[in-house]
Amino acid sequence: MMENNNYTKEQQYVRAKKKVKSIKGFYSHLLVYLVVNGFILGSRFISTGDWEAFWEWQSYSTAIFWGIGLAFHAFSVFGIDVILGKDWEDRKIKQLMDKDRTNKWE
Repeated sequence: MMENNNYTKEQQYVRAKKKVKSIKGFYSHLLVYLVVNGFILGSRFISTGDWEAFWEWQSYSTAIFWGIGLAFHAFSVFGIDVILGKDWEDRKIKQLMDKDRTNKWE
């Protein structure tokens, strides 16, 4: 009985470590997004020298489309699983393990 409990704690540790790694990856992605888009906007302002260029589509197109990708990254990391649901991964792993167990001799 004790081995099963340790295995569960080990599984919990591995999952928590994986979650921390994915959160860290998201924050790195966010930092790069802010730096790159800040550089794009800053260089656009410096090269034109006026505020009019600041409001043009070219100034924000990268930020908008990259921001959409960043939003999906945030949804996947912080658990807003619209399509697959919160426990989808656990159910799929259990399903595949059960299938493997029943097809062992085939």
